[in-house]
Amino acid sequence: MKIARFEPWSTFDLLQRDLRGATARNDHSKWVPAVDIIEEESRFLLRADVPGVAATNIEISMDAGVLTVSGVRDSGKIGENSDVRRTERASGQFLRRFTLPDTADAENITARSSNGILDVTIPKLAEVQARRITVETA
Repeated sequence: MKIARFEPWSTFDLLQRDLRGATARNDHSKWVPAVDIIEEESRFLLRADVPGVAATNIEISMDAGVLTVSGVRDSGKIGENSDVRRTERASGQFLRRFTLPDTADAENITARSSNGILDVTIPKLAEVQARRITVETA
């Protein structure tokens, strides 16, 4: 007789994971690239994993303090006589939006894609120094 461990919550956990994945995507996205956001002294660095996405297929825009990164990854051509048995690589459109702080310099944002990693550099604005004003007597 084989003893099987009964784990009633494992099915519930799988359902929750599926639902979280469905809500993380919106109508415009078929997959969501992983993103790291790093804050340095003079800039923010947004680093996204976008393997297989050509730089020409990536669009970055900034509007009202929201940075939008979107693009498309093609799945590649499959021959007419081929029968796909399993597909694990996500393809299609993706869309990510990030609200930037007031210290971000929206005019000087730059982006670079290399080896499947997209680096978006967001410089910080120079801090406004407090200025002492002397009061003159009349």
